[in-house]
Amino acid sequence: MALAQEDLLQIQQLIEQSMSTRQEATFANVRYELDIRERIVRVEEELKHQRELMLQSFEISNKRFEEMRIDMNKRFEEIRIDMNKRFEQVDKRFEQVDKRFEQVEKHFEQVDKRFEQVDKRFEQIDKHLTTITNRMDRFMFWSLGLTVSAVIAIVKLT
Repeated sequence: MALAQEDLLQIQQLIEQSMSTRQEATFANVRYELDIRERIVRVEEELKHQRELMLQSFEISNKRFEEMRIDMNKRFEEIRIDMNKRFEQVDKRFEQVDKRFEQVEKHFEQVDKRFEQVDKRFEQIDKHLTTITNRMDRFMFWSLGLTVSAVIAIVKLT
């Protein structure tokens, strides 16, 4: 069966139409791929920027923790020096009491009473220091927890 010239022309036109729409589809796919690649590059750059921001925030947090550690060490050193001075004062008082004890035997009972009072003071100071230590421990744990929570919240928000 032979095809007429008109049929051949019609088939040729259909093929040309099909080819032209196919080229547009391939061009659309290429454009789409290029758009996706550009988006991927932008997302990678943004992720890199976010990582840099996170590293900066971690560095700032480390500096803050170091400053807090230095400040706490200074405070503890001041407390230690103050306590040493107080202990030296207490030692001087004991020396005075010893001198008085050697000089006057009549005041022996009064000196014993004073020793008991000083022992009570030491017990009170010991209880007070224990309370302060417990409070400082709780404060340190809470501060660490709040700081870690804040860092996590900041990281999640960014």
